[in-house]
This record gives sequence, structure tokens and C-alpha cells, in this order.
Amino acid sequence: MSAIERYDVNEQWAHSGLVKAGDFCYLSYCVGNIGGTMEEQVNGAFDDMERRLRLVGLTLENVVQMDCLFRDVWNIPVMEKVIRERFHGKYPARKSIQTNFAHVGGENGLLFQADAVAYCK
Repeated sequence: MSAIERYDVNEQWAHSGLVKAGDFCYLSYCVGNIGGTMEEQVNGAFDDMERRLRLVGLTLENVVQMDCLFRDVWNIPVMEKVIRERFHGKYPARKSIQTNFAHVGGENGLLFQADAVAYCK
């Protein structure tokens, strides 16, 4: 059995940003540009995802599944635009969920978060 490796560990949150287990990498709480527009936050989340994937030599094209969390799920077309620009036709399976984020800033703060699974082989 392969070892489990944890990266981007945040002791304060008791959180690993990326966990590599076997042939897959699991990424959680990818966010960025909090307080910006929806498009800026989606790009920021994918920037964060890319940064973590680089820790294990991967790119966005390795992502096979995403859970996309929105403050307002009607912003899905904004995310789809960014995915078309950034994933180069290698689109992951995904689901979109609307939620009230437990984050400082309320309605003017976090608008988008992505969690993902990437294939590591």
C-alpha cells in the first residue's frame, strides 16, 4: 500500500490543503481573491488549486472531479466561462452546491470555493 502524504498543512484549521493517497490527490478549500468579483474569486480558487497541484507535479488538467460551492448558485455561468479558459478542454466531472459560508466578510466576503480530486499517475 502506498503511503499517504499531506501537503499545505494548516495547524490552526487542522486542515491539509492536499492529501495524496494512492493514485489520487484530494484538494479542499481552494479559494482566492476573497472580496473580489465572482470571476476574480473563481480564478483565485483555481490559482490556489494550481499552486497546490504543483506541489506534487500536477496541473489543472489532472483534476477529474470538483465540488463547487457558491454563495449564489446562479453564478454557475461565470465559473463555466473560467473553466473553459483554464482547463483547455480537459473538463472534470463536477457538481455545484449553494451554501452560506462560515467565513468572515459575510455576503461581501467568500462567494466561491472548490474542492477537487486529481489523478496522480
